[in-house]
Amino acid sequence: MAEAEAFDRIGADWDPDWLLTDAQKELRAQLIEICNTTLHPNAIEFDKTYEYPRRNMEALASLGLLALHVPKKYGGLGENHVCVAMVLETIGRYGCPSTALVYTMHLLSVSALLFRAEGNPEIEAVLRRLNDDVFIGTASYSDPETGSHFWYPMASKAEKTDDGWRVHKKSSWTTSGGFADFYVAQTSSPDFNGDFANLSVFLVMKDEIVTGESNWSAMGMRGNQSGPIEINGVEVNKHRMVGFPGDGATSNDEALDPIGLTMFAASYNGIALAAMDIAKGQTTRKVHKDVGMRVADYPTIQDYVGECLMDTEASRLYTFGVAQALDQATDNCDWTRHGREPDWTPRTNLLHWTWMSKFISCKNVYNVLDKMLQACGGSGYKTSLGLERLLRDGKAGWVMGPTNEVLRQFVGKAALLGMDSLDYWNQVPNEGVLNNELKKLDEDAKRDLIARLSADLEKQAAE
Repeated sequence: MAEAEAFDRIGADWDPDWLLTDAQKELRAQLIEICNTTLHPNAIEFDKTYEYPRRNMEALASLGLLALHVPKKYGGLGENHVCVAMVLETIGRYGCPSTALVYTMHLLSVSALLFRAEGNPEIEAVLRRLNDDVFIGTASYSDPETGSHFWYPMASKAEKTDDGWRVHKKSSWTTSGGFADFYVAQTSSPDFNGDFANLSVFLVMKDEIVTGESNWSAMGMRGNQSGPIEINGVEVNKHRMVGFPGDGATSNDEALDPIGLTMFAASYNGIALAAMDIAKGQTTRKVHKDVGMRVADYPTIQDYVGECLMDTEASRLYTFGVAQALDQATDNCDWTRHGREPDWTPRTNLLHWTWMSKFISCKNVYNVLDKMLQACGGSGYKTSLGLERLLRDGKAGWVMGPTNEVLRQFVGKAALLGMDSLDYWNQVPNEGVLNNELKKLDEDAKRDLIARLSADLEKQAAE
């Protein structure tokens, strides 16, 4: 069975459609059609050529999806978090995982803009261009010095100018880097004084960033074109700051992380479903004539699919449940209320639930891909079936920031010691460890430490 061939998928009886409105079901049907005719065939090609999936983004724009959760007052569809999760899952399942990732980062950048859109002419102009101009955005938050701890931008700064701001940024990983039309970038604030919790967000255009020749070469997600970018002292007007100085940490916890992690989870749920779709097509068609049984007739294969489907449905329902909670907390994803109430941050209280959503989904897809490969046997190992491509794409989720290791520690530490113990910006000393280490010092080492601390105090006093 060739990858592009049609086959019977896991049936609609296994879709939690009670969560969707009739309009959302219709949108999904239209999206599946575009996935079948455009996104999926292109996914096969892009995996071979590393082409950036702009053609797929153009197809999404034809349905208005580049402004999916943008309020109607700005020309968007005004959809909610549940719909966002459904769309990402659908693209991951029926379409193109690389496009799902590019689209996730697009909606992530749009979310940052929506959080502070009210009364900002630069942001409002971008929001109105999204579909008509296929105006693709991305978020540039990573830092070469802090890796997946993207909330800690050490290689960045911003300065106040007479007309606005001068922005300096180095990013180690930016999806769509050099291909996106606009970038939402985070730096330390113009009044930075050593506190990396003091962050600001800026809107930067494609011609204002520097990126090298495209050299993205990876195991999977070959269309997303992730790579380093630089913003080298670009001067922007005052409206290009998204929000106000120091608003970055609040933006992270309210506008980016909750919806971003939900989108990641939904995308990888879609990839898990796609793998099971392929396995169903292969195992129900492949016949062992010596025993008169299809591969799907073997209890072992049924066990593989049954357990993987139950685990994936649990992940799907968790993701949709978190999306539903976000809708309930935000008046059904009403971004305009942030303009009326700038201190309104209802998603922040649900952030830790979205951590778990991303972790569960990206852990589950690892297992599902491996089991579906085993179910398909040697045919699954061949590139022609398409499972091999999904396996490579699906492995990306675990290592994307925040990585599953980071999320697992966040949840465990916060559950045991409280949310304040997380100390994102390394500001709170661990006095227990510190005091224990001091016991190990001999007299000379203690005198040396006292001298160095005294010198630091004198330097701080002089400054």
